[in-house]
Amino acid sequence: MEARDAELKKELDATLHARRELGEEYDSALVDSFLGKIEQRLDGTIDRRMRRHLAEQQMVVARGARSPASGVDSWGERFGFGVVSLILAVPLSAIAVVNAGLTGLFVSWAGIVGVNVAASYRGSPFGRRRDERRSEWDD
Repeated sequence: MEARDAELKKELDATLHARRELGEEYDSALVDSFLGKIEQRLDGTIDRRMRRHLAEQQMVVARGARSPASGVDSWGERFGFGVVSLILAVPLSAIAVVNAGLTGLFVSWAGIVGVNVAASYRGSPFGRRRDERRSEWDD
């Protein structure tokens, strides 16, 4: 990276030297040229990083490990979802009781339980479709 910094410093020195020789009327052209070179370097760096990131993801998937974008939740995510739903259950219960009495309380808790059951079902092997469990290599 230091070699690239040295090249960039040389480019800046050349641009400043050209400015001294050409005068202030060429400032915008010189600055645009220098910024274009910086933009090309940034694009190249970003492109290399994205390719490396995609290659790492492909290696993870190829080795059979869990993909970062897969729908399978970790234990911590499921636990966090349960805790958040219980925290939100308190004000929902209060609102339901104030507005609809005991019936509202039962309906709100049925909804809370339903959401948690659906979330746990989604994370289990039973919640995934048959096609998602098999890979194309299983034939």
